[in-house]
Amino acid sequence: MSDLIVKAAVKDALSDHNVSADFYDALNEEVAELLDDAAERAETNGRKTVQPRDL
Repeated sequence: MSDLIVKAAVKDALSDHNVSADFYDALNEEVAELLDDAAERAETNGRKTVQPRDL
């Protein structure tokens, strides 16, 4: 699986906290799942375009 997140951006967003190395992998999996679900919803609604409402 490719990286869907930018580690530096995550680290910046959580600048007041330490971030464990395995957090990035878990977050990447969550994002991949979210994208798969959004794509499936768009297809179910007869669209090829994923829109914010698919989240």
